[in-house]
Amino acid sequence: MSETPAIEVSDLTVAYGATPVLWDVDLTVPPGVLMAIVGPNGAGKTTLIKAILGLIRPAAGRVLVQGRPYDVQRRLVAYVPQRRTVDWDFPTSVLDVVTMGRYGALGWIRRPGRRDRRLALEALEQVGMTELAHRQISQLSGGQQQRVFLARALVQDASVYLMDEPFAGVDATTERAIVHLLRRLRETGRTVVVVHHDLQTVEEYFDWATLLNVRRIASGPVDEVFTEQNLRLTYGGRVAFLAEGRSAVVP
Repeated sequence: MSETPAIEVSDLTVAYGATPVLWDVDLTVPPGVLMAIVGPNGAGKTTLIKAILGLIRPAAGRVLVQGRPYDVQRRLVAYVPQRRTVDWDFPTSVLDVVTMGRYGALGWIRRPGRRDRRLALEALEQVGMTELAHRQISQLSGGQQQRVFLARALVQDASVYLMDEPFAGVDATTERAIVHLLRRLRETGRTVVVVHHDLQTVEEYFDWATLLNVRRIASGPVDEVFTEQNLRLTYGGRVAFLAEGRSAVVP
Protein backbone atom coordinates (compact mmCIF):
# COMPACT_ATOMS: atom_id res chain seq x y z
CA MET A 1 0.00 0.00 0.00
CA SER A 2 1.32 3.43 -0.91
CA GLU A 3 2.51 5.59 1.96
CA THR A 4 1.15 8.74 0.30
CA PRO A 5 -2.22 9.63 1.87
CA ALA A 6 -5.20 9.47 -0.43
CA ILE A 7 -6.38 12.77 1.10
CA GLU A 8 -4.48 15.13 3.38
CA VAL A 9 -6.23 18.11 4.94
CA SER A 10 -4.12 20.60 6.91
CA ASP A 11 -5.32 23.48 9.12
CA LEU A 12 -8.57 23.77 7.17
CA THR A 13 -10.95 26.53 8.23
CA VAL A 14 -14.15 27.37 6.35
CA ALA A 15 -16.52 30.14 7.39
CA TYR A 16 -19.84 31.40 6.07
CA GLY A 17 -19.69 35.07 6.93
CA ALA A 18 -18.45 35.33 10.51
CA THR A 19 -19.57 31.80 11.41
CA PRO A 20 -16.93 29.04 11.22
CA VAL A 21 -18.29 25.82 9.73
CA LEU A 22 -14.96 24.00 9.92
CA TRP A 23 -12.24 25.12 12.30
CA ASP A 24 -8.56 24.19 11.99
CA VAL A 25 -9.27 20.66 10.72
CA ASP A 26 -6.39 18.26 10.16
CA LEU A 27 -7.26 14.97 8.49
CA THR A 28 -5.23 12.21 6.87
CA VAL A 29 -7.06 9.50 4.92
CA PRO A 30 -4.91 6.49 4.04
CA PRO A 31 -5.28 4.87 0.64
CA GLY A 32 -7.59 1.90 0.32
CA VAL A 33 -9.93 2.57 3.24
CA LEU A 34 -13.71 2.82 3.41
CA MET A 35 -14.27 5.79 5.71
CA ALA A 36 -17.39 7.31 7.25
CA ILE A 37 -17.62 10.97 8.19
CA VAL A 38 -20.13 11.27 11.03
CA GLY A 39 -21.38 14.12 13.16
CA PRO A 40 -24.53 16.08 14.03
CA ASN A 41 -26.41 18.36 11.66
CA GLY A 42 -24.37 21.49 11.03
CA ALA A 43 -21.10 19.74 11.91
CA GLY A 44 -19.52 20.61 8.54
CA LYS A 45 -19.56 17.15 6.96
CA THR A 46 -20.78 18.26 3.52
CA THR A 47 -18.64 21.38 3.76
CA LEU A 48 -15.56 19.22 4.29
CA ILE A 49 -16.34 17.19 1.16
CA LYS A 50 -16.91 20.36 -0.88
CA ALA A 51 -13.70 21.93 0.44
CA ILE A 52 -11.73 18.85 -0.62
CA LEU A 53 -13.29 19.17 -4.08
CA GLY A 54 -12.49 22.87 -4.32
CA LEU A 55 -16.18 23.76 -4.50
CA ILE A 56 -15.80 26.00 -1.44
CA ARG A 57 -12.90 28.38 -0.87
CA PRO A 58 -11.44 27.91 2.61
CA ALA A 59 -10.45 30.80 4.83
CA ALA A 60 -7.24 28.92 5.64
CA GLY A 61 -5.55 25.59 5.12
CA ARG A 62 -4.80 23.28 2.23
CA VAL A 63 -5.97 20.01 0.72
CA LEU A 64 -3.85 17.44 -1.12
CA VAL A 65 -5.08 14.42 -3.07
CA GLN A 66 -2.43 11.74 -3.38
CA GLY A 67 0.20 14.30 -2.46
CA ARG A 68 -0.77 17.04 -4.92
CA PRO A 69 -3.40 19.82 -5.09
CA TYR A 70 -6.87 18.76 -6.14
CA ASP A 71 -6.76 20.98 -9.25
CA VAL A 72 -4.09 18.75 -10.81
CA GLN A 73 -5.60 15.52 -9.47
CA ARG A 74 -9.28 16.07 -10.26
CA ARG A 75 -9.41 13.16 -12.71
CA LEU A 76 -8.50 10.83 -9.86
CA VAL A 77 -11.57 11.85 -7.84
CA ALA A 78 -15.25 10.94 -8.31
CA TYR A 79 -18.04 12.68 -6.43
CA VAL A 80 -21.57 11.56 -5.57
CA PRO A 81 -23.53 14.56 -4.22
CA GLN A 82 -26.64 14.44 -2.08
CA ARG A 83 -29.53 13.22 -4.19
CA ARG A 84 -31.83 16.02 -3.05
CA THR A 85 -29.50 18.65 -4.54
CA VAL A 86 -30.03 17.37 -8.10
CA ASP A 87 -32.71 18.48 -10.55
CA TRP A 88 -34.17 15.10 -11.44
CA ASP A 89 -36.71 16.65 -13.82
CA PHE A 90 -33.99 17.42 -16.37
CA PRO A 91 -35.02 15.61 -19.58
CA THR A 92 -32.32 13.00 -20.06
CA SER A 93 -31.96 9.23 -19.90
CA VAL A 94 -30.26 7.04 -17.34
CA LEU A 95 -27.58 6.04 -19.84
CA ASP A 96 -26.84 9.67 -20.73
CA VAL A 97 -26.41 10.60 -17.06
CA VAL A 98 -23.93 7.78 -16.51
CA THR A 99 -22.07 8.58 -19.72
CA MET A 100 -21.53 12.11 -18.41
CA GLY A 101 -19.08 10.55 -15.99
CA ARG A 102 -16.75 10.01 -18.94
CA TYR A 103 -16.40 13.74 -19.70
CA GLY A 104 -13.47 14.12 -17.32
CA ALA A 105 -11.47 11.64 -19.40
CA LEU A 106 -12.74 12.97 -22.74
CA GLY A 107 -12.67 16.69 -22.13
CA TRP A 108 -15.60 18.88 -23.12
CA ILE A 109 -14.81 18.93 -26.85
CA ARG A 110 -14.75 15.21 -27.66
CA ARG A 111 -18.08 13.44 -27.74
CA PRO A 112 -18.59 10.06 -26.06
CA GLY A 113 -18.05 7.14 -28.41
CA ARG A 114 -18.90 3.45 -28.45
CA ARG A 115 -16.31 2.62 -25.79
CA ASP A 116 -17.73 5.25 -23.45
CA ARG A 117 -21.26 3.93 -23.91
CA ARG A 118 -20.02 0.40 -23.28
CA LEU A 119 -18.31 1.48 -20.06
CA ALA A 120 -21.49 3.28 -18.99
CA LEU A 121 -23.57 0.14 -19.60
CA GLU A 122 -21.05 -1.93 -17.62
CA ALA A 123 -21.34 0.52 -14.72
CA LEU A 124 -25.13 0.27 -14.86
CA GLU A 125 -24.84 -3.51 -14.76
CA GLN A 126 -22.75 -3.24 -11.59
CA VAL A 127 -25.54 -1.34 -9.86
CA GLY A 128 -28.36 -3.48 -11.27
CA MET A 129 -29.80 -0.81 -13.56
CA THR A 130 -29.14 -2.13 -17.07
CA GLU A 131 -32.82 -2.69 -17.86
CA LEU A 132 -33.58 0.97 -17.11
CA ALA A 133 -30.76 2.42 -19.22
CA HIS A 134 -33.10 4.25 -21.59
CA ARG A 135 -35.66 5.41 -19.04
CA GLN A 136 -35.94 9.11 -18.19
CA ILE A 137 -34.33 9.88 -14.83
CA SER A 138 -37.49 11.67 -13.68
CA GLN A 139 -39.31 8.32 -13.80
CA LEU A 140 -36.99 6.61 -11.30
CA SER A 141 -37.52 5.95 -7.62
CA GLY A 142 -35.19 7.50 -5.07
CA GLY A 143 -33.17 4.32 -4.71
CA GLN A 144 -32.86 3.96 -8.47
CA GLN A 145 -31.69 7.55 -8.80
CA GLN A 146 -29.00 6.91 -6.21
CA ARG A 147 -27.81 3.86 -8.13
CA VAL A 148 -27.56 5.96 -11.31
CA PHE A 149 -25.32 8.46 -9.53
CA LEU A 150 -23.14 5.64 -8.23
CA ALA A 151 -22.83 4.26 -11.76
CA ARG A 152 -21.81 7.70 -13.01
CA ALA A 153 -19.06 7.72 -10.38
CA LEU A 154 -17.96 4.18 -11.25
CA VAL A 155 -17.54 4.97 -14.93
CA GLN A 156 -14.94 7.60 -14.00
CA ASP A 157 -12.65 4.79 -12.79
CA ALA A 158 -11.33 7.08 -10.05
CA SER A 159 -8.85 6.38 -7.27
CA VAL A 160 -10.76 8.37 -4.64
CA TYR A 161 -14.55 8.42 -4.25
CA LEU A 162 -16.33 11.09 -2.19
CA MET A 163 -20.00 10.38 -1.45
CA ASP A 164 -22.40 12.64 0.42
CA GLU A 165 -25.07 10.56 2.20
CA PRO A 166 -25.50 7.86 -0.47
CA PHE A 167 -27.77 5.85 1.85
CA ALA A 168 -30.23 8.69 2.50
CA GLY A 169 -33.78 7.88 1.45
CA VAL A 170 -33.05 4.50 -0.14
CA ASP A 171 -34.73 1.17 0.58
CA ALA A 172 -33.04 -1.75 2.32
CA THR A 173 -32.29 -3.56 -0.95
CA THR A 174 -30.57 -0.53 -2.42
CA GLU A 175 -28.64 0.05 0.79
CA ARG A 176 -27.27 -3.50 0.70
CA ALA A 177 -26.33 -3.06 -2.96
CA ILE A 178 -24.50 0.19 -2.19
CA VAL A 179 -22.58 -1.40 0.69
CA HIS A 180 -21.55 -4.28 -1.56
CA LEU A 181 -20.36 -1.83 -4.21
CA LEU A 182 -18.36 0.27 -1.72
CA ARG A 183 -16.64 -2.83 -0.39
CA ARG A 184 -15.70 -3.89 -3.91
CA LEU A 185 -14.17 -0.48 -4.52
CA ARG A 186 -12.13 -0.81 -1.34
CA GLU A 187 -11.02 -4.32 -2.29
CA THR A 188 -9.62 -2.98 -5.57
CA GLY A 189 -7.52 -0.41 -3.73
CA ARG A 190 -9.82 2.60 -4.07
CA THR A 191 -10.35 5.04 -1.23
CA VAL A 192 -14.01 5.73 -0.42
CA VAL A 193 -15.11 8.58 1.87
CA VAL A 194 -18.79 8.66 2.80
CA VAL A 195 -20.82 11.23 4.74
CA HIS A 196 -22.98 8.94 6.86
CA HIS A 197 -25.78 9.57 9.35
CA ASP A 198 -26.67 6.14 10.79
CA LEU A 199 -24.36 5.46 13.73
CA GLN A 200 -25.72 1.95 14.21
CA THR A 201 -24.23 0.77 10.89
CA VAL A 202 -20.84 2.49 11.09
CA GLU A 203 -19.04 -0.51 12.58
CA GLU A 204 -20.69 -2.90 10.11
CA TYR A 205 -20.12 -0.89 6.93
CA PHE A 206 -16.81 0.95 7.46
CA ASP A 207 -13.24 0.22 8.54
CA TRP A 208 -12.26 3.86 9.14
CA ALA A 209 -14.17 6.77 10.67
CA THR A 210 -13.85 10.51 11.18
CA LEU A 211 -15.97 12.13 13.89
CA LEU A 212 -16.58 15.78 13.13
CA ASN A 213 -18.30 18.69 14.82
CA VAL A 214 -16.81 21.86 13.29
CA ARG A 215 -13.51 20.53 14.63
CA ARG A 216 -12.18 17.06 14.01
CA ILE A 217 -12.91 15.07 17.16
CA ALA A 218 -11.22 11.83 16.12
CA SER A 219 -10.16 9.94 13.02
CA GLY A 220 -8.79 6.44 12.55
CA PRO A 221 -9.77 2.78 12.45
CA VAL A 222 -13.37 2.28 13.52
CA ASP A 223 -12.50 -0.06 16.36
CA GLU A 224 -10.19 2.60 17.84
CA VAL A 225 -12.10 5.86 17.41
CA PHE A 226 -15.77 4.91 17.37
CA THR A 227 -16.07 4.97 21.15
CA GLU A 228 -18.63 6.20 23.65
CA GLN A 229 -16.32 9.02 24.75
CA ASN A 230 -15.71 10.28 21.21
CA LEU A 231 -19.40 10.04 20.37
CA ARG A 232 -20.24 12.17 23.42
CA LEU A 233 -17.62 14.73 22.41
CA THR A 234 -19.00 14.79 18.87
CA TYR A 235 -22.71 14.99 19.71
CA GLY A 236 -22.51 17.17 22.80
CA GLY A 237 -23.38 14.39 25.24
CA ARG A 238 -26.72 13.58 23.59
CA VAL A 239 -26.04 9.85 23.53
CA ALA A 240 -28.16 6.93 24.69
CA PHE A 241 -27.14 3.31 25.15
CA LEU A 242 -28.33 0.38 23.14
CA ALA A 243 -29.00 -2.99 24.67
CA GLU A 244 -25.68 -4.33 23.39
CA GLY A 245 -23.84 -1.65 25.31
CA ARG A 246 -23.06 0.43 22.25
CA SER A 247 -24.00 4.09 21.81
CA ALA A 248 -26.46 5.85 19.59
CA VAL A 249 -27.45 9.46 19.21
CA VAL A 250 -30.75 10.64 20.59
CA PRO A 251 -32.60 12.74 17.97
